[in-house]
Amino acid sequence: MEFLTEPLCLSQKQFPPMANPYRSSRGLSARPVVNTDEIQLRIDPIHADLDEEISGLHKQVTQLKHVAQEIETEARIQNDIVSDLQMLMSRAQAGVKNGLKRLNRTVAMQRSNHILQVIIFGLSCFTIVYLWSKHFKR
Repeated sequence: MEFLTEPLCLSQKQFPPMANPYRSSRGLSARPVVNTDEIQLRIDPIHADLDEEISGLHKQVTQLKHVAQEIETEARIQNDIVSDLQMLMSRAQAGVKNGLKRLNRTVAMQRSNHILQVIIFGLSCFTIVYLWSKHFKR
């Protein structure tokens, strides 16, 4: 790995001027420029581990991208599960409503059948008592 100890000239058209754009405590320093079209940079060989830091940051960015993609995939899966559960719950709710309607109809029919059975029982008892009393009067 070779490090530049000579000034590096960059065009200002590529990098627009900013207030102290290369201020850093680690290796980069800005020099006063004589020509207004050029910016000079000097990289100190002592603090030359910038390439290693950049590659480390690149690896971390790549890992973060993978984590973001996994989170996105998991969110999609969970959203699909939630939508399936919502459909299932709406179907179950409709089924419960239909079941309650049937149950209410059955209860109403049983109530009317019960009253009919009580009336028939009363009439049959009255008929038996009437016929029994007629039979024993003779």
